[in-house]
Amino acid sequence: MQGERRLIQWIGPWFENTSMKNVFKIGDKQEYRRVVERSDVASFHGQVVHPVCATFALARDIEWTSRQFVLQMRDEDEEGIGTLLTINHKGPAFVGEEIVFTAWIHQLKGPELICSYEARIENRLIATGKTGQKILKREKINKIFKL
Repeated sequence: MQGERRLIQWIGPWFENTSMKNVFKIGDKQEYRRVVERSDVASFHGQVVHPVCATFALARDIEWTSRQFVLQMRDEDEEGIGTLLTINHKGPAFVGEEIVFTAWIHQLKGPELICSYEARIENRLIATGKTGQKILKREKINKIFKL
C-alpha cells in the first residue's frame, strides 16, 4: 500500500501532460482469442497445481486485450502503465480450449482508461473483472523507474 501511494504521488502530477488520442467511447470493445497451452497451466517451480489455465496466464491475456485500446490511443512519445487488474474466476479453461477475451471501455477520465472484461469459452464464462491503465509520456515513465 505504501509503495502504491508513492507511485501515485510520482505519476499524479504528470497526467495533464499527455496528449493521447481520444478515439474511443464508453462501451467500445476489443477482442482477443487464445488457445490454452500446457505452458499456461497453474504450476509453481515445475510442479503442476491444477491442469487448467492459471491466473497468471489469464492476467497476461486480459492485459493484452485491454492494451489494444492503449496502442491506438497513445502518441509516439507515450506509453500505457498498468494501474488495476481484478480477476473473478468463474470456471476452468482446459488445455486445447480457445478462450475469447472481450474488453470494453468502462470509464475514460483524462489519461486513465478503465476496462471491464469477460473471458469465455463458447457459452461458458471463465472470468470477469476490470483493468486500468494510464497513458503517460515515456520520459515521465523513465523518470518514475529511473531508466
